[in-house]
Amino acid sequence: MDKIKSRLDAFNKLGNFLNQFSLKEIKQHENIPHNDLFFDGFKHQLKLAQEANSWFTKDNLLFTIEGWAKNLSTENLEKWIQNENLGLNNEKNVAIIMAGNIPLVGFHDFLSVLISGHSVLVKQSSNDKHLLPFLAKYLEYILPELKGKIVFTEEKLSGFEAVIATGSNNTARYFEHYFKGKPNIIRKNRNSVAVITGRESEKDLDNLSEDVFRYFGLGCRSVSKIFVPKGYNFDHFFKGMYNQHEIINNAKYANNYDYNKTVYLMSEFDILENGFLMVKEDESYTSPIASVFYEYYDNEDNLKIKLHEDKNQIQCVVANNFIENEVAFGETQHPNLWDYADGVNTLEFLAKL
Repeated sequence: MDKIKSRLDAFNKLGNFLNQFSLKEIKQHENIPHNDLFFDGFKHQLKLAQEANSWFTKDNLLFTIEGWAKNLSTENLEKWIQNENLGLNNEKNVAIIMAGNIPLVGFHDFLSVLISGHSVLVKQSSNDKHLLPFLAKYLEYILPELKGKIVFTEEKLSGFEAVIATGSNNTARYFEHYFKGKPNIIRKNRNSVAVITGRESEKDLDNLSEDVFRYFGLGCRSVSKIFVPKGYNFDHFFKGMYNQHEIINNAKYANNYDYNKTVYLMSEFDILENGFLMVKEDESYTSPIASVFYEYYDNEDNLKIKLHEDKNQIQCVVANNFIENEVAFGETQHPNLWDYADGVNTLEFLAKL
């Protein structure tokens, strides 16, 4: 457990380092170890991440960093691991295949493997390759015993004893075949939904706009579909979305909006739109960028049954006193360390290796 404790302390110090980079300001703090080596370097990595992926705006990058700075507090880290039997088994080499849809999307897996006392072999997405190696280097300065236990590769994975892989439904089939002989967690496409009852306050729907638009809707915790009661007045929904209207000034988002709108109109689909967001009636959970699908319901109990039956396609259900394990409006992009992707307890998996 001493090894686990020293790694907890190292990640807490990483959190203190990240705390210098917030949406409010980027400002050097005193008494941050190795700031002379890493502060300006991380500013540069944020700039490189922006240049390499135009979805990674400065605002979204700093939002991510702010979230991790908060999660890496001693209190949160200790609460997260308190019920797990970590470090009891021999150290294993765990491979992680990371997605690249939002900044540092694979960081939770990276953290989980190292906190569990294992070594990590990381294969990053080309869409998100700048930040994590730099933060790993900072960890090695904080805790030199991590040197040699964190490896990044662009080659074919080899020499690993377990794997955590995240990808699309198509790549998941490949992963399941390729890694069937190893202990594994394989994640597929998931989306998040919101249940609108018509009883929401203006503030609820304003908050929902954050769940819809943060990361341009590219995250699995982004709301891509809403369930609305028969006869719902979408004016209320669009009014709540309006505080995000400046998103259309992002060229890549605007191009996707124009393209998807053209496809819908040429296909003669009925859509509602407000100049920066389209809503379309559709049973699917995965909506294109700049659009949200909706589905009507006329019975709340039947909707609860449907959400339960489709739980393997759903990451979060945003609602207000509607269903167990719901997420409050505006909170999907603020997960705690114990809010596991796909509901699979990564620490428990790693503890049993």
